[in-house]
Amino acid sequence: MTHEATETIRRTTRAPLGLVWVKGTRHVLSLGLEKALGAGAHVHKGHEGPKAEAPSAVIYFPDGVDDMEEVGQEVGRIRAQAPDAAILVFAPTPNLRLARGALKAGASGLIHAGMPPEQILRALSVALRGEVVLPRALLRLWVDEQRPPDLGALLSARQREILELLAEGLSNAEIAGRLFLSESTVKQHLRAAYKALGAKNRTEAAALLRGRGWRDVTRREMPRSSPPIRRR
Repeated sequence: MTHEATETIRRTTRAPLGLVWVKGTRHVLSLGLEKALGAGAHVHKGHEGPKAEAPSAVIYFPDGVDDMEEVGQEVGRIRAQAPDAAILVFAPTPNLRLARGALKAGASGLIHAGMPPEQILRALSVALRGEVVLPRALLRLWVDEQRPPDLGALLSARQREILELLAEGLSNAEIAGRLFLSESTVKQHLRAAYKALGAKNRTEAAALLRGRGWRDVTRREMPRSSPPIRRR
C-alpha cells in the first residue's frame, strides 16, 4: 500500500473532526495539543496553513497574551485564510481578557493548557457546530462580570428601609413620621445611600431601584415597620 493511500485511510478513520491547523510557536504546548487531538483530528502544524485541504478548525497560539491588538489582527488574518474554519485561541491558563479579545475579533472561543484531552476534543466539536467555546471557570467569571451588583449589599438596613419608602413616593417628612425619625436623620441616610448607589438625587435612586427589581426583594426580606400609634 502506498504512503498516500495509508495517509488517506488514517485521515478518514481517525479524524472525525477533520483537519485542524495548529498555528503558533509554542512547540511544547503544541505537541501536547497534537497528542490530545490525535484520536479525533488530523493535525497540521505551522505558521502557514495547509495547502491541499481547507482546515475545519484552527487553534491559534498567541506569542503573547497581553497584546489584544495583535491577537485581534492575527485572528483576522486566520479568518481571511480559512473563512469557514472554527478558530480557537489557545492560552497557557484561563484568561478572561484574552477570551473577550478573541471573541470580539471573531474567534469561536478559548481553550487552555489545563484542560484534559477529552475536554479539548469536546470544545472543538462545539466550535465546529458554530457555538461559542469558553471553559466553565471563564464562563462563570464572564457571567459574574455582566451581572448587576446587589444594590441591597451596598446599603445599611436603615438606608434600604428609607429607600423602599422613597420608592413608594413618600416625602422625607412622611418617611420620618413612618419610621419615628427626625427629618434631618432621614436626609443624612438618603445622602449616604445616594453616594453608595452613585445616584444624584431621589429620582435617580428610585429609578435605579425600580429598574433592578430591588424593591420587591426588600419587601420579602425585610419586615415592614409598625405604623405609628395614633392618639385618640
